[in-house]
Amino acid sequence: MNTSFLFLIGRRSALRQAGPRYRCYASSASAKPAPAAKNRWVGIALVTIAAGGTGAYLRSQGSGSATLNPDTFTKYQLVSREPVSSTSSLFTLRPRYPSDQNYDVYEDAWKTGVWSVMFKQPQLQIGRDYTPLPATAATPLTVEEENNGYLRFYIRKDPFGEVSRYLHSLKLGADIEMRGPQIECAIPKQTQEILFIAGGTGIAPALQAGYSLLNRTTKENRPRIHIFWANRLKEDCIGGHSDTPMPSTSRSSWFSGWFGSSKEIVSKDQIAPTQPLADQETSMIVRELDALKSQYPGQVTVDYYLDEENRFIGKKEILNYIESTSRPSYGSPGSKLILVSGPEGFISYMVGPKLWADGKELQGPLRGIIKELDLKGWAVWKL
Repeated sequence: MNTSFLFLIGRRSALRQAGPRYRCYASSASAKPAPAAKNRWVGIALVTIAAGGTGAYLRSQGSGSATLNPDTFTKYQLVSREPVSSTSSLFTLRPRYPSDQNYDVYEDAWKTGVWSVMFKQPQLQIGRDYTPLPATAATPLTVEEENNGYLRFYIRKDPFGEVSRYLHSLKLGADIEMRGPQIECAIPKQTQEILFIAGGTGIAPALQAGYSLLNRTTKENRPRIHIFWANRLKEDCIGGHSDTPMPSTSRSSWFSGWFGSSKEIVSKDQIAPTQPLADQETSMIVRELDALKSQYPGQVTVDYYLDEENRFIGKKEILNYIESTSRPSYGSPGSKLILVSGPEGFISYMVGPKLWADGKELQGPLRGIIKELDLKGWAVWKL
């Protein structure tokens, strides 16, 4: 499959025009740039209109359904909020009113691929999409919790994020209104291999993708997923152990690359022994990943990258994985996927930014370091 062939996938946005999303093919065509001043005022006007439109739509949506659905907001109750790091927490929610249909709603979404739900911030009447975490052997749901429709979310408290700050301010037992599920990436049935490049809380969709893909495992079919997970702080992935020996490198991070130069400076190719990131208690997300690896031996591998330790995901790391593990026998369209999830700057650095056009969020042309690698036979999705 031609690498530049992209699929449309909606993703998380603080202010998003409510209503159905659509998939289409990305276009590399661009409009003629306007003068800077005009662009600035047009941008301000568009943001204002989008915010007003989203608020009006959210205000019009009631909470009359006990079953999660994509059309109206359903009330959930905050059961627990457990710190994962100094900046993020694991949220556990349950429907305020029991509904036997929630199990089927979740099950259909898990089987399809990566999905999200929108959380409403009622004071500002804005919404933000978050990705539910699958239940694993590391943090399983009880039968009662599963039957009652519990959902878990890994959420970072963004100092500039109105919805995340609102969620972290809530007391246990508070109501949270959610709408969904929204399928962000339907993983084709023929998929055999996924390379997932995750930045920060972008690891939640990676866990979803792994869960959906690996549940298709049979004696004859053993799909696999490799995850590159980048974090700025060690505390987010304490106890993580990379499955690939890490070369000794010195280069700029995606953050500095996004705002400055993205050139890599690679030192000697000395291979350093892989070591756990710290001797402290293993973080919750690392336990989730380890549980997935234990459940599907040989089908899940993970590499950890840290700004703090001057280890970043670059062209060499991606190319080494592609060359060392690619399976040529699986050449049908959709059999090999690269999925990228994380902050906007991270996605832009890796595969180029998404675009807005005609009130819809589009994939936009493939750019970034994945474009420069010119990989053959891999489809690329921006989450």
